[in-house]
Amino acid sequence: MKTNLQPLKISPNGRFLTCQDGSPFFWLGDTAWELFHRLSLKETRFYFQNRIDKGFTIIQAVILAELDGLTTPNAAGHLPLKDLDPCQPNEAYFKHVDEVVAMAAEMGLYLALLPTWGDKYNKKWGTGPEVFTPENARTYGEFLAKRFAKYPHLVWVMGGDRAPEDKEDQQIIEQMALGISTFDKTSLITYHPGGGTIASDLFPNASWLQIDMFQSRHQKQFREYRFVNKARSRKPIRPVINGEPGYENIPNLLNKWHFQRLNATDVRLSAYWSMLSGAAGYTYGCNEVWQMHTEKSNPLFGAQMSWDKALDLPGATQVGFLPKLFVKLPWQEMVVSTKVFAGLKWPLHPQKLALTTVDQGCILIYQPRGSKIKTRINRSILNKAEAYWINPQDGKVEALKGRLSNTFQTPNRLQDWLLLIVSGSYQGQWKFQKPDS
Repeated sequence: MKTNLQPLKISPNGRFLTCQDGSPFFWLGDTAWELFHRLSLKETRFYFQNRIDKGFTIIQAVILAELDGLTTPNAAGHLPLKDLDPCQPNEAYFKHVDEVVAMAAEMGLYLALLPTWGDKYNKKWGTGPEVFTPENARTYGEFLAKRFAKYPHLVWVMGGDRAPEDKEDQQIIEQMALGISTFDKTSLITYHPGGGTIASDLFPNASWLQIDMFQSRHQKQFREYRFVNKARSRKPIRPVINGEPGYENIPNLLNKWHFQRLNATDVRLSAYWSMLSGAAGYTYGCNEVWQMHTEKSNPLFGAQMSWDKALDLPGATQVGFLPKLFVKLPWQEMVVSTKVFAGLKWPLHPQKLALTTVDQGCILIYQPRGSKIKTRINRSILNKAEAYWINPQDGKVEALKGRLSNTFQTPNRLQDWLLLIVSGSYQGQWKFQKPDS
């Protein structure tokens, strides 16, 4: 098992994440919000191993959890705070957090830690109670940083599905972030906003906001590229992460009738729309897994199965192809390009996207719906290029035979496809293998 995880840092161009040695880091996250609250250590190890096997690189979890996390004990029977006071953390609860953090490091997983869910300072639709003030938020942030700063595999995530609604909310978040950054000089910090919101909408100039994160709504065809494009247009330049997408097996738009659930097709569309519009990473989510649902818990949003069964829904396996493909490409050198495409752009059709190196020696195209892809790639490049269809459902690769033209017909019209075109030195660098190898 990998035990020498390096701290993450921002790439020189400000757009991506790398390890300390400069090697690219692909953020493929999973929303395990109730991890510390509902799972035992044995269950946590089982969960981590499942996600490692599928290719996930980072797990997002909440220390003061959303689902009555202050007054309902964790799996070992411990509450996180004494007298609901953030200045009085319960050592027994945080010993469990210690063990989970150490386990993730041992197994080679990064953790994106939310100090608290948003209802602990802005109850709104949550259970709360609201326990934070600017003063105790600073103390709590300092406590976390002093306790966990020794670990190199952490990212801190402020917010917890909320926007600050008044000056006090703003100060609570700022002070908590300041408390962490004062004593943890290594770990990066980001912010998890509410649905349809980007962190830089709320904290555009915050010095502690190093990664810009947004949340898709739980909605089919949300067009995530709009949010990546918006975030990437801002100054200062930051890496952009889709930190909470539409969850697999959750009802569309969270409808109360629990019909038209999001499926693996919706997951892939969200993931590739995020990544091919220039995001630095993507976080998968599953309705049953975020809440760690069991037959003994209240099934939120129509949860249909236990979390351990939901781990193997097809979307979780399919997003695992993302890092396995991207790490074989010079993806942090590639840029978003609309000039690759020829022909009309139909506004009602799901949008195809492309990443390309500046010299068009490596081009990756995502086509959400099977059809012809008309391009305007230089003939001198095509004459010497190799092209491959990649099936995002199973990772299988099919080489195109014969001379390439500027029109490519997908193998079938019933699904989405990736088209990879490589020429020149990129053919030798790529040395393509199946993503699941």
